Formats: sequence, structure tokens, C-alpha cells
Amino acid sequence: MLLLWLPGWREKTTRLIGAFLGLVACGLLLNPVLQAVSLARHLPAQLTAAFGDVTLLEPKLAAPRPSALVLTELFTGVRTPEVLMRTVVYALKEGTELRMDVYQSADSSLAPLGSGSPSAKAPCVLVVHGGSWRTGDRTEQNRLNAYLAARGYVVVAVDYRLAPQWRFPAARDDVADAISYLKSHPAEFGIDPDRLVLVGRSAGGQLALLTAYTFGDPAIKGVVASYAPTDLSCAYQNPGNQAVIDTRGLLRAYIGMSLDDAPALYETASPLNAVVAKTVPTLLIHGQRDELVSPAQSARLAAKLAQTGSPHLYIRLPWATHGCDVNFNGPCGQISAYAIERFLAAVLR
Repeated sequence: MLLLWLPGWREKTTRLIGAFLGLVACGLLLNPVLQAVSLARHLPAQLTAAFGDVTLLEPKLAAPRPSALVLTELFTGVRTPEVLMRTVVYALKEGTELRMDVYQSADSSLAPLGSGSPSAKAPCVLVVHGGSWRTGDRTEQNRLNAYLAARGYVVVAVDYRLAPQWRFPAARDDVADAISYLKSHPAEFGIDPDRLVLVGRSAGGQLALLTAYTFGDPAIKGVVASYAPTDLSCAYQNPGNQAVIDTRGLLRAYIGMSLDDAPALYETASPLNAVVAKTVPTLLIHGQRDELVSPAQSARLAAKLAQTGSPHLYIRLPWATHGCDVNFNGPCGQISAYAIERFLAAVLR
């Protein structure tokens, strides 16, 4: 009670409370960074153990990332030089034009896009966008696309037919057709048709995994999937929070039926069920706070890959939510770019 008679006590108490809350807020903000620093420290050794030593491509416009996390780039941003990009139609299906954006280094040592020069043979990275199979387009990962193109890869981001108008396996078939189109025009795009990796986010990760595992083309040297659904039957049986995502509704729109009505189709659409002893090297990235696609989806696939002895690495990001790499400069974006760059170098060497 004596405090009531002391001048300025309320003001001092308010300041103390404000300072305390400020410290708590700073701690919450710094915790993901501290977790990312720890993860980044061990990541190079984990990548080497999973996929072997890497020899990065000779720099074209930009050098490879010096480390998995550069703290200054959290504020300054990850700088990427301008690259060349053009859009082409790779298929016409039921009156719908399917397009791909082709990114290439602007370095003069490479032949320009469309030159047809047989001397320009770079590894190719095919990028598949997410969007719950219903939305999204090929521009989704343009920062990553440009980043990789500046470092010597030809990066191709593709559109595909969307649900519910087009159901499974339409989207998977479109990704496969994009691969066939690229391989039939290697000189036009300056690619090596025998060195290809698929990269996908979310629903695009499911399509990338399924295509890489089932297409049967030895040119596909590996696949990267970030926070992707890998076991659709399990996802249907264990849906996410209805207030956040309608898991079963999205799966019914994509597959065309419920799990009870088409269990075999759900099994066929699940990359987990396509894993065999010689499954291509796989890099999985998943935030452990993902409420849209459960981290258990990546964990289940990683366990299956381990059982078959297939080369793989599952990178768990303890602080991250779904789509964390959309912030390309953030901890998730930087770590993902570093891991993907070194994965590409390892499997495409």
C-alpha cells in the first residue's frame, strides 16, 4: 500500500513491464535464428554423409552460398544477378495451353536461349509449384529459380492442369510431358537431356516425388520436396485442423473421390508407395510447425527410403511453418537454397 504514496511508481512499473515484454518479444524473434544457426552448422556434414562430396558448378554470374545461413543477409537480402527468362508453351490439352518459364544465366559463356547451340549443355532443374493442386502457377518460386540459374543451371518452372476441373493423374501427366518436351528440345534450351532434377513445394512436391519415382527415366538424377504430402491415404485418415485447412475436401477435389470410394487411387497417388530399392536420391525439407501438411508426411517417406537403402536426407526445421521458404532471405529460405544447391551438385556431378 505504501507504493500508492510514492511519486511516479505507476510510471516506473509500466516501464518495467514494457521492458520485460520487449525482452520476451526479442527472445521469441531470436529463437528461430538461434535454432537455424545450430542447424546450419551441422548441415554440410549431413549433406555429405547422405549424398557424397560435392563439386559445385563454376560460378557464372554468382558464387555458391558460402554457408547455410548468412546472418547479414537476413537484413540485406540474398542478392542474385539478373538472369534470362522466357516463356514457352509445352503442351495443349483440352484447349488449355500449358506453359513453362525457362531461366538461364546471362553469362556470355552460355549460348542464348533458343540459339540451338549444341555446346550449351547445362544440367536442368524442373520446378513444380504448390497450391493444394487447385491454385498457384509457375512464378511461385521465381527467387529460387533465378538463384539457381545464376549458378549455372537451366531452371524450368512449369504450369499444370488444376483440380477440381482436372483430376489425378492429369497434373502428374503434365509434369511428365514437360520432361519429355525438354528432352526432345535439348539444344533449344541448352540443357543436358541426361541430367535432370525435379524440385517441388507442397502439392508440387507430391507431383515431383511421384513423377521422379514412377516416370522410369534414368535422366532423373534426384528430387527435392519441401513440406509435401507423401501418403495421401494417411493424410485423409488424419486430416489437419478444419479451421486451418480442409484436408479431405482438397484430396477429394484432387483425386475425384473420397478414400472410401477409391482407396487404390489414393495409394497410386502416394509417392510413399512408389519407393523401391533403387529410388533416386531424395532431399526432404519440412517445418515442424506445419499445420497444413503434417511433418509426419515427410518423416514417413524418409523412413521408407531408409528401409530400402535409398540415398536421402530429411531436413527438419523446428521453428518453421508451411511455406517458410517464401521469405527467400529468411532462415528457412537460406537453408533451403543452400541444401538444394549442394544436393544438385552432388547428384548431377
